[in-house]
Amino acid sequence: MSATSAQHPVFVPGQRWISDAEIELGLGTILQCDRRSVTLLFNHNGETRTYSTSTAPLTRVVFSEGDQVTHQDGWSMRVAETESLDGLLVYFGEDDQGEPLELMETQLDSQIRFQGPRERLLTGQIDRNNEFMLRALSRQAQTRLAKDPMRGLRGPRVGLIPHQLYIAHEVGRRLAPRVLLADEVGLGKTIEAGLILHQQLITGRARRALILVPGSLCHQWLVELLRRFGLPVTLVDADRAQATGAPFADATIALASINWLTHDEPAMQQALAEDWDLLIVDEAHHLRWSPDEASPEYECVRQLAEPTPGLLLLTATPEQSGETGFFAQLQLLDPARYPSLDAFLAEEDGYRTCATAIARLEAQQPLEPEDLTALQERLSGDSLALLDLLDNPQSDDAQRDSARQQLTEQLLDRYGTGRVLFRNRRASVPGFPERKVFPVALDCPAVYKEVLEEYNEPHKQLMAAALTGQNWPYAGLYPERLYAIQKREEGSWWSFDPRVDWLLEKLGELRDEQVLLICAHADTALDLSDALRRRAGILTAVFHEDMPLIERDRAAAWFADDEDGAPILICSEIGSEGRNFQFAHHLVLFDLPSHPDLLEQRIGRLDRIGQTETVKIHVPYLTDTPQEHWLAWCGEAGLDQFTHPRPVGATLWQQYQEELHNLLEGILDADDFLPEVKATRQAAEIELEAGRHRLLELASHRPDVSAKLVEQLADDEMDKELRSYLEIALDVYRIQNEDLDADTWYLKPGQESDT
Repeated sequence: MSATSAQHPVFVPGQRWISDAEIELGLGTILQCDRRSVTLLFNHNGETRTYSTSTAPLTRVVFSEGDQVTHQDGWSMRVAETESLDGLLVYFGEDDQGEPLELMETQLDSQIRFQGPRERLLTGQIDRNNEFMLRALSRQAQTRLAKDPMRGLRGPRVGLIPHQLYIAHEVGRRLAPRVLLADEVGLGKTIEAGLILHQQLITGRARRALILVPGSLCHQWLVELLRRFGLPVTLVDADRAQATGAPFADATIALASINWLTHDEPAMQQALAEDWDLLIVDEAHHLRWSPDEASPEYECVRQLAEPTPGLLLLTATPEQSGETGFFAQLQLLDPARYPSLDAFLAEEDGYRTCATAIARLEAQQPLEPEDLTALQERLSGDSLALLDLLDNPQSDDAQRDSARQQLTEQLLDRYGTGRVLFRNRRASVPGFPERKVFPVALDCPAVYKEVLEEYNEPHKQLMAAALTGQNWPYAGLYPERLYAIQKREEGSWWSFDPRVDWLLEKLGELRDEQVLLICAHADTALDLSDALRRRAGILTAVFHEDMPLIERDRAAAWFADDEDGAPILICSEIGSEGRNFQFAHHLVLFDLPSHPDLLEQRIGRLDRIGQTETVKIHVPYLTDTPQEHWLAWCGEAGLDQFTHPRPVGATLWQQYQEELHNLLEGILDADDFLPEVKATRQAAEIELEAGRHRLLELASHRPDVSAKLVEQLADDEMDKELRSYLEIALDVYRIQNEDLDADTWYLKPGQESDT
């Protein structure tokens, strides 16, 4: 079989040609032609094409002696001779029985295809040399990338932050990883999860993933995964479920609100019916569990996690619900490793005995006798041999280094949460700014005092708890809500609340700054927005849980706009979860949350990687009210939480519940109580530092490994091979490029571009 190119063709109706641009159309027949154009019918699918005679991408099909040809009626023969008759070919030959046959080219079967390399070569469908070179270079690059240990870490548009890259590298290359990502607020857990997901998908370790997040964060995850990682995500919600009937069926990466999925039983069953390779759950501290009962959200995740090979849980506060809640999260990850709460608590007690020894091993310091004793009681077999090697004075430096590294790895696996928990602390990550707090004491209005006094009766306290969502006496931290519940006729609460007057004055001082304000309740956020508009004509961006998701994203985007952005974004408590505003430097806490972890989450919206200035925290409070007492508890005299993250805050909050109730009700004097809190906090931090945190730090970040990752990825950005490859590709497709700077090209179609 041979071919004639269409460079100087002689077109005759009835001739058989193929389209080089659309091989799949099969064999075409010329219907008509003139000096300018030629029209072909492709009988196989009934389509026609008209081409310019001077540039037609056509190849004439000519069969040679020995070729097997097929008639349109289905019989075939082997070609022995070919003749031309008025520009058309006539094939002579014989069938399998030796009977002589002849076949006009107009009668050839139209379903003939020329897609294989051999057929294309024999029909003369030969590409330009640069197209061949591009394919060869592409295959070589594909082979090189398939073997690259960094595969999957390249590509995402993220900063080269060592601890994030270490976690992504360590977890992303595992088959079916099941881990808890528990870096402190602001260290980039979402980025870590995205890097792991990207690597799992690129390397083929995972094909499908389900991501469950609070409803308020759905669109943020959607945008982040697309913008930073180039991952197409399907947002699954009630509308999609109603429209398709099978909302998860075609989703490679499905993103859903855990609140919706938990309370929509048909959707939950459909999610369970799918085969997922990886399940990602954000804000995992909301999964409540106790030995007596589990929350619906916890049960939802448990059911999905059991059949799913991989599981990533994300939370900045794994111990928000105490050791019981922490155990519940670990049990989701590995039920066999953490079978019971009692066994977990007993194991916790053993951490601290090993931590000091591990610290000395890591620092390459000699082990003390008590360290050796503690380790000998817990090690056996090969581990004891390694310990003996360390203690042997005849061992050389290389032997000691090897033994030290192996021992550390084995201890991390046997004690502590080793390979399932990654928790980096801000103290170990450079680049975080200073935090400064500015308390502002304001006189409490008489009407608020009256409202608070009315709630001294138990039945009214129960009513206040039901209406505010806060148990008494914590409901007393929000007098504006209690006042609004009473439906007083004296006017809106913001008309007399001195915090609003202070806010207006502060916004005037910070005219050129962006301010984030967080309060506990959506109604408070809406009232404040109304107050600023009415009293000062200030248009505000508002963000609360009752807004549609797209409206929340618009509010956040408006606030983030450098040129025409809103001067202030007013968030309800939901604004302290997941949303990041490190471009702003002023945080107004219009009220204080009742839990230490919520306070840290609020501050963490600004105090995170990427913040370039000192974070100024403004706290207006009403004197002689629960607000003043609670500020003292959160401040320097107690938890000292405004200037530094306090990982023991949740534990102390749980420990001192009775005293805190008395403090808020004015029964307990802060000056008598808070010194004890401060001393207990300091002792707990020392104990925590000596125990599990050291184990976690060692398992969560290896600086020597991450330094190599950063160096390799940075070198890849300077890769000249990639630049040369892209230049060849652009030339092949006739796309022009213009250098805007060293790393940016402006692309536009060339005059002969097919795109």
